[in-house]
Amino acid sequence: MSKTEAAPEEASQTAAELAEAGARERAADERDLGAAGSQLSTAPAEDLAGGPVGIGVLGWVRWFWRQLTSMRVALVLLLLLSLGSIPGSLIPQSNVDELKVADFQKRHDTISPVYEKLGMFHVYSSVWFSAIYILLFVSLIGCIVPRTWQFIGQLRGRPPGAPRMLTRLPAYTTWRTEAEPEQVRAAAAAMLKKRRFRTHVVGDAVAAEKGYLREAGNLIFHVSLILILVAFAVGQLFKSEGGKLIIQGDGFSNTLTQYDDFKSGSLFKTDDLAPFSFTLDRFDATYERSGPNRGTAREFVAHVTYSEGADGKPQKKDIEVNKPLVVDGSKVYLLAHGYAPSVTVKDGRGKTVFHGAVPLLPIDNNISSSGAIKVYDGYTDAKGRWDQLGFAAFFVPTYGGKGNGTMFSQFPALDFPVLNVGAYHGSLGVNSGLPQNVYQLDTEKMKPFKDDQGKVLKKTLLPGETLDLPEGAGSITFDKDIKQWASFQVSQQPGNELALTGSVLAIAGLAGSLFIQRRRVWVRAVPGKDGVTVVEMAGLGRSESAKLPEELADLAVTLIPEAPTAPDPAPEPAQDQVADSADSAEPAEAEGAEK
Repeated sequence: MSKTEAAPEEASQTAAELAEAGARERAADERDLGAAGSQLSTAPAEDLAGGPVGIGVLGWVRWFWRQLTSMRVALVLLLLLSLGSIPGSLIPQSNVDELKVADFQKRHDTISPVYEKLGMFHVYSSVWFSAIYILLFVSLIGCIVPRTWQFIGQLRGRPPGAPRMLTRLPAYTTWRTEAEPEQVRAAAAAMLKKRRFRTHVVGDAVAAEKGYLREAGNLIFHVSLILILVAFAVGQLFKSEGGKLIIQGDGFSNTLTQYDDFKSGSLFKTDDLAPFSFTLDRFDATYERSGPNRGTAREFVAHVTYSEGADGKPQKKDIEVNKPLVVDGSKVYLLAHGYAPSVTVKDGRGKTVFHGAVPLLPIDNNISSSGAIKVYDGYTDAKGRWDQLGFAAFFVPTYGGKGNGTMFSQFPALDFPVLNVGAYHGSLGVNSGLPQNVYQLDTEKMKPFKDDQGKVLKKTLLPGETLDLPEGAGSITFDKDIKQWASFQVSQQPGNELALTGSVLAIAGLAGSLFIQRRRVWVRAVPGKDGVTVVEMAGLGRSESAKLPEELADLAVTLIPEAPTAPDPAPEPAQDQVADSADSAEPAEAEGAEK
């Protein structure tokens, strides 16, 4: 066989020998460290069997439980929960706004049935999201409980004794001293206790350990996740949230019938509504007049008078954005504002059938607003026939003028207010039993009043001007009184405090588990062969860290004044050197004999 053919076999034999030698070295390290290298964390040991533990159904159950309560599965479930929350943020939810859901289904008739089957329109109450949520909850509890008992056992125990060979540890130092071994161990124990190490003497060495708060932080982080999950569940089950639009001068009482829209958790009861009421005294809004931020609100304040309970004392309060009114656990947030122009509608006989402020909804940043003015009852035309009136209204607080070419507002303040109305009559659809939007005019069963050109009768009115309906059918007047309205959200979230507590604990626990290093230190002092004490100091951490050798060096420097270094013994001549000197002496003796 040639050398080139034998080379691969020799290389494979060399690799096998190196691998075997490495395995023997690792096994020797584990035997040498023993208990000293164990239990540096409360993490459960990985199951290396690769399959179910035991036989039969019980074995499968145990295997499934171990997988479910592993940290790997908990992280996967947490990731799935985060991914599952994305559709709830992107797709309209039925428990938030049913009108948006209906509009989405109308515009996406192909994919909407698929979304409906998958529960995408009610993500947080769907079966799959609840399953992930419950599995994560069980996984965290199953992971925390055994680790907590294990950590308590570690707190009650003592640091393990020193391994047989301290030189195998990642941080190691040694020196000789004239001090007695007992004196060195006593000094080392006192020094380590002063550094807040838990210490005790085991045989010929002092064992010390520090950094238990790392595992405490880890457990606190996991407990905080459970608190956040519980807070989320409590908030979803017992929450209530409702919206109310209030015109300046009107009031609100926290009862179910007063809300424009209301939604709550499945366990919420109407008796849980906090008893309070408030009145919108006035609304103040100022805007930037020039520059790149022209039209931006500088002041946005709702001045209210509120009272707690049925007989509460009236109190003044200013509600601003992100500064809600807090009453008995309920928070009243300011969401939006707009204008409510006042109008007067008269019938064909000149009788006033409607008078009041009508809130219109903004459609742009300059508060160009649209809405509907509806007269349900009391109206009769010139012939005395009963009828209903509807006006499509469009209001601009700052009109640009006829030469501007646009009807939209030029500024959000009331600089040049105008109201454009289009007149209709007929059935408003209130007797159909179907809900309808009060801010939209359904003209399906209505007929428009016509102008001279046969088009829908429309007119842009200034404050104080009137639009006369044809054939003596009546009139509508844009009054000079223009009020403002504010939209409020009243919410009860009973899990907010618990969620905040869990979040703070999570940050504190995560910081502790990341920045606190758990480590063990051993100081061995034994008499040497020449009677001088040999001091060995070694350290072991949970993971490789550059701080452990630095800390060990600092401990050694602190201990040296109590155990001063002694001079090293004179090196003994090696056997090879003695043999070489003897061999070199023989030729010299032979040479002298010849002479």
